[in-house]
Amino acid sequence: MEPALTEQRDERGVVTLTMNRAANFNALSEEMLAALQDGLDRVRDDASARVVVLAAAGKAFCPGHHLKEMISKPSLEYYRQLFAQCSRVMLSIQKLPVPVIARVQGIATAAGCQLVAQCDLAVASSAASFAVSGVNYGLFCSTPSVPLLRNMAPKQAMEMLVTGDFITAREALERGLVNRVCAPDELDAEVEKLVASILQKPRTAIAMGKELFYRQREMGIEAAYELAAQTMAVNMMDECALEGFKAFVEKRKPHWRA
Repeated sequence: MEPALTEQRDERGVVTLTMNRAANFNALSEEMLAALQDGLDRVRDDASARVVVLAAAGKAFCPGHHLKEMISKPSLEYYRQLFAQCSRVMLSIQKLPVPVIARVQGIATAAGCQLVAQCDLAVASSAASFAVSGVNYGLFCSTPSVPLLRNMAPKQAMEMLVTGDFITAREALERGLVNRVCAPDELDAEVEKLVASILQKPRTAIAMGKELFYRQREMGIEAAYELAAQTMAVNMMDECALEGFKAFVEKRKPHWRA
């Protein structure tokens, strides 16, 4: 059997992780969650990695958890373990020192929508659609609500959570769930635009900035400013910032080492 997750790396440090279970629409089975965790851990430990693109094979991006697998093991302990495993994957995306871009070519529902919301950036095909539809089956999408609320306005997030209704890619763009929407045949080119822009910046500055971005979001404003000021001071002492400012003064392009 082919691997649940395929991995491609190019010479620029772009890592493409592709969920590879098109037959079940790339559901987040135990196998898929384990494969995603392994892939993210490899990126975490790879100093040459610069950007991650999270993609999916087939027509769907991800429908959420594997429901047949879930109902085959009806115990509180199993469900706690399963959702903890899923939460670890989501947090691993946030904790990576490099940006993660969701490449969404089809439907993303429930924990699949959560996966899109958890990525740092998302580019969607105009054919994609999104929902947190667990409530239609009696299960409120509690864990998907965590990143959804951090992407969208509260009332927009709540509407999706209590109705389970789908929104289009264009609506997802308007609500802040995705960054860009394009024609299906332009999806790779649109993702590449973001990748190319990120690669022009130093890895160290991106890593510091990403960590700060998510940490300060959970803080009060005074603590956030204190952390941000400390981060900027440390960043200014890094050779990438020193080179960047020197290049600005000398009216030339900076020469980053990484």
